[in-house]
Amino acid sequence: MKVTVVGTGYVGLVTGACLSEMGNHVVCLDIDERKIRMLNAGGIPIHEPGLEQIVHRNAAAGRLQFTTDIASAVAHGTVQFIGVGTPPDEDGSADLQYVLAAATNIGRHMTDYKVIVDKSTVPVGTADKVRGAVRAALDARGLGDTAFAVVSNPEFLKEGAAVEDCMRPDRIVVGADDERAVLLMRSLYTPFMRNHDRLQVMDVKSAEFTKYAANAMLATRISFMNELAILAEKVGADIEMVRKGIGSDPRIGTHFLYPGTGYGGSCFPKDVKALIHTGLENGMNLAVLQAVEAANERQKHVLVDKIVARYGEDLGGRTFAVWGLAFKPNTDDMREAPSRVVIHELTRRGAAVRAYDPVAMEEAARVLEGTPGLHFARSQAEALTGADALVVVTEWKEFRNPDFDAIKAALKAPVIFDGRNIYDPALMQLHGIQYSGIGRRAVA
Repeated sequence: MKVTVVGTGYVGLVTGACLSEMGNHVVCLDIDERKIRMLNAGGIPIHEPGLEQIVHRNAAAGRLQFTTDIASAVAHGTVQFIGVGTPPDEDGSADLQYVLAAATNIGRHMTDYKVIVDKSTVPVGTADKVRGAVRAALDARGLGDTAFAVVSNPEFLKEGAAVEDCMRPDRIVVGADDERAVLLMRSLYTPFMRNHDRLQVMDVKSAEFTKYAANAMLATRISFMNELAILAEKVGADIEMVRKGIGSDPRIGTHFLYPGTGYGGSCFPKDVKALIHTGLENGMNLAVLQAVEAANERQKHVLVDKIVARYGEDLGGRTFAVWGLAFKPNTDDMREAPSRVVIHELTRRGAAVRAYDPVAMEEAARVLEGTPGLHFARSQAEALTGADALVVVTEWKEFRNPDFDAIKAALKAPVIFDGRNIYDPALMQLHGIQYSGIGRRAVA
């Protein structure tokens, strides 16, 4: 099948690459000439495990192309995916200007039936706006009778595992009221579900709502566990024991029950804000989600609160090693990353920070440019040398089992603040390290 994907960011590039892997002829369109030049030269603008190999393989085979030519891209695909960004507006709502611009461009250039697919995360009612934008562009050309369908097909891709999620989806949600469009979408996705039919067809508005509901539920679990972790410390319980105890209940399960320094990234923060805004637009105060958002903002300060409790508000003359900058492992995404809050609060109090991340150093240098007292280390070991303490913010695998004796020797004092609970307090005591986790009971 011939497919066009508008946008070569996180959603668009992964979607286009995976569709081409299944034999479709995919053209990825972007107005960012620099990004298209990079892709045509073999570069990849985002870090996502497995993506580079798929892009190179299918580009070499001629099934995956990249262009800035809007007219040719629209002419190419019967199915037109819109996978552009929907950043939060000042009031928390999703900014749809890029989605509607893409829809208008499709309407300006299409000459035959198209299935226009909203792949971006968009609020309920966006399909109607996309339909209106396409119809207005067609009317302006005197082609108001041209048939097309607008479909909602939200992505459920986890950063760091997006290729796996795309190639082996746990569900494929399609919101459509056009039978021909449903048949084309089913044909497109059949190769991704050979063993089990995972296609869920529903009305458009329910599909749009499903994406926000899913992310809001997961964000709620994270904030709930983070609040319990703080309480566990106060009452002398160990949140890791509690997590295992409740996670064994099949009604609860084990996913997204890990306390830490709060959620970040491109999805949870903006989607929670957007759903809260949708509630307000419809006369509802979504108190649970407002509490989720507030709890997450507080949680990003927990590590700094622990550091201040130990060293005092004035951190002048102190140096802290920070391991982990990306908001989660296996990505270089720094959007809403807890590390940004940690570094800002430490340096604001006069501390120096030596930071290291296996992947996100370049992106971190860009978003944290000009931060006083911040230095980027070339390795884990370099970050440690002469620091007052180690602060772990992101749970990269290579941080999980380090040489603790070497850490102890490199630091001025053997102190670790573990924002992801990746170390065992008893083991830390064995190594003579003073350890502070999230909701962990101190070892006597």
